Amino acid sequence: MSTTAAPESKGPTRGSTADDTLARKSRDAGVISGGHLVAKALKNEGVDTIFTLCGGHIIDIYDGCVDEGIRIIDVRHEQVAAHAADGYARQTGRLGCVVTTAGPGCTNAITGIATAFRSESPVLHIGGQGALTQHMMGSLQDLPHVDIMRPITKFAASVRSTERVADMISMAARECFAGAPGPSYLEIPRDVLDREIEIGKAVIPQSGHYRASTKALGDPADIEKLADILVAAERPVILIGSQVWTCRGNDAAIDLVRALDIPAYFNGAGRGLLPPGDPHHFDRTRREGFDKADVIVIVGTPFDFRMGYGKRLGRGAQVVQIDMDYRTVGKNRDVALGLVGDPGVILAAVRQAASGRIAKPAAQARKDWMAGLRAAEQAATEKLMPLFRSDASPIHPYRVAWEINEFLTDDTIYIGDGGDVVTISAQAVRPHRPGHWMDPGALGSLGVGTGFALAAKLAHPAKEVLCYYGDGSFGMTAFDMETANRFGAPYIAVIGNNSAMNQIRYGQLAKYGEQRGNVGNLLGDVPFSRFAEMLGGYGEEVRDAAQVAPALLRAREAVRRDGKSAVINIWVDPREYAPGTKAQTMYK
Repeated sequence: MSTTAAPESKGPTRGSTADDTLARKSRDAGVISGGHLVAKALKNEGVDTIFTLCGGHIIDIYDGCVDEGIRIIDVRHEQVAAHAADGYARQTGRLGCVVTTAGPGCTNAITGIATAFRSESPVLHIGGQGALTQHMMGSLQDLPHVDIMRPITKFAASVRSTERVADMISMAARECFAGAPGPSYLEIPRDVLDREIEIGKAVIPQSGHYRASTKALGDPADIEKLADILVAAERPVILIGSQVWTCRGNDAAIDLVRALDIPAYFNGAGRGLLPPGDPHHFDRTRREGFDKADVIVIVGTPFDFRMGYGKRLGRGAQVVQIDMDYRTVGKNRDVALGLVGDPGVILAAVRQAASGRIAKPAAQARKDWMAGLRAAEQAATEKLMPLFRSDASPIHPYRVAWEINEFLTDDTIYIGDGGDVVTISAQAVRPHRPGHWMDPGALGSLGVGTGFALAAKLAHPAKEVLCYYGDGSFGMTAFDMETANRFGAPYIAVIGNNSAMNQIRYGQLAKYGEQRGNVGNLLGDVPFSRFAEMLGGYGEEVRDAAQVAPALLRAREAVRRDGKSAVINIWVDPREYAPGTKAQTMYK
């Protein structure tokens, strides 16, 4: 038994019909295919690039993208395509888009979509499916994609008629930006994509004609309450999380901390909102700040494992939480005040409400508070300097992190993709500008780096992109470095190579001892520099700490000269671990 395609809609259309951007064959014949409707709808959503791996179910989308002027970046693995769409969304602030074929094309992308879900990144995943006429007949690559994707998306649905293709894409895109951003999934059967219909019967929402503002302020009374709290505070601190960058509220956040003299800490994509050396930029005294503060403002980050589920916040402090998602506020820990809305809009309103109201005693107490934290920051840095400057052999991973930080320029986007070596890098790497730090986020996905690097370079061709990998994570997605080269998006890959999955290895050794602790976590000694050379780029093996900085400079010169990605493979000591790894804080 088989089913037939849904009948053509006879109802009124919505939005535009034919215009100058339609495909020539559709314009001449007065018809349009489902794939061309996909491309037209994506164009209306501001999508200028899709990341994909080809498959027979989705090729008409490519044909439409060519006519609409949408760039098609084809990769070697769908996981990379999904990570790249996520990275592109993070870098541009717009909707990212990944297009996969049915079956394994969809399942290969799951890790990337799940990463975007936990990182609150707006990504539209369009997937192929067997024809409606072959529904439940066992067609090629048939899977229940919508059921599989629903738990890791904000919206998941199947398109049942060609007339609704564009409308359903706009629906899925809206969900990506509802509250805290996130991914959506839309399955489109092959016959729905290939079928041609009269243009006048297609539902095509017009760009800019159906969007509501996402710049929500929340309750004005709560703005005044927070202003009152901050005006009275003597020892306030603020933690600025990824949502502040996501909503591009960085200027408002900076204005607030400077106007009210508040020490600021950062996590996730919030890193880089203040440059290193700024008097309000703090990062080594978070525990002391949280323990001694009388007011703690948490902006755009949940009380998840990275925050000890809220337990790392001082119990004597008033805790205020600002978030785009109502469900996040007060989750895992009570708060004195919760505000839901756009973090940038809220912070700007609070700054205005509190401006000029801080009394002299509180202002002086706040300056003393800042001075005390600054002295503690300097002491913490001095304590780490012997590790940062270590000449040990094998190379100490702290030395690599320090040299990477010294290498960064105002135009370098830093990406971390790995376990322990990347965790250590957070002790040293200080991006210079907003948007110049990228990490996988709360899912902790390995393998994000290549897709992120590709996306960052495509989004900002004039900027330098450096991805710091562990050797385990590099091996997962490295072949798409060829994709980066092919599309003129070369980057610098630095590998902290300890020939192990060392972050997990530490816990195994601690629990099971030397005899059984090395099971399932040791890798081969791979000279990854040859990988870059195989692809026509520059590669170098580094075993001497004094050669780390010169090797990085040689890589920069080679990328600029040759237009190919470079790999600096640095052999680091497998016996050194991050403090959080030794304390196993990721599990607490």
